[in-house]
Amino acid sequence: MSALLGTGRSLIAILAGVLVCCSSAAVADDNLYRAQTVVTGQLEPNRLLGFGTCLEDVLIKVSGQPELAGDIRLVPYKARAREFVSDFSYHDQFAGKPHRDEQGTRDRPYDLTVEFDGKKVDGLLGELGLKPWLSHRPVLGVFVEMQQGPKDFIVTTDGAQSELQRDALAAAADKRGMHVVLPASAALAAANVTAAKLLSVPLATLASIASGSEAVLVGRLVWDDNELGWATQWQLVWQGKDHTWRFRGVTFDEAFVRSVGGAAQVLSGNGDPGRTR
Repeated sequence: MSALLGTGRSLIAILAGVLVCCSSAAVADDNLYRAQTVVTGQLEPNRLLGFGTCLEDVLIKVSGQPELAGDIRLVPYKARAREFVSDFSYHDQFAGKPHRDEQGTRDRPYDLTVEFDGKKVDGLLGELGLKPWLSHRPVLGVFVEMQQGPKDFIVTTDGAQSELQRDALAAAADKRGMHVVLPASAALAAANVTAAKLLSVPLATLASIASGSEAVLVGRLVWDDNELGWATQWQLVWQGKDHTWRFRGVTFDEAFVRSVGGAAQVLSGNGDPGRTR
């Protein structure tokens, strides 16, 4: 991916000032201490499990440290996660739909949204040797190539073929507390940037396409029939340093969470995700 390191001049004036934000929910929730998960029913046992899941997500989001995912040190904290909760609410995914024969209120899927006490979460991070990342979070311009057989396209803010990926990136941005912008199809066409050329386009050029971005994350996902998952590679240049990382055998939803999380890790000063996983 060394070609990604090239420098480039600004695009012609037609591209200047074109803001290409990922529509709807691509901007991260301003409340870093909120998380959401899906639970079955509203009984306490599943709610407590949901609290634990959300606590892990919030610790990652607030700290910018994705390596906390699955960290064994979190086990005792997740077991008493309700001590850190300030509020929670449910949303019935099947609201307005009749109950099935064997699916009463207890068995219906709910979105559980959990608000955590900021001071308590910050204190918990301190016990883990981490600090909350409360300073300005750079806007991340994201350029992703998706290749599956003959299909090869860039995820855009308006392309019909990338609708699922666009939504997944929006969810990943929210989950990891980041603001992201995606390119518009017209801006890519005006700059003559295609999926096949993406990895060779200078980052300065990509940055000018994703106007408003303060850092650029470039990725390539290739479908692997043998692994039934995506092989991925990513690059982020920040403060003059190049960060590259790869992982494979994942869904694109998981790939986006891990890639945006990896970018957050770099931007927050928590290290380099650049290793094979």
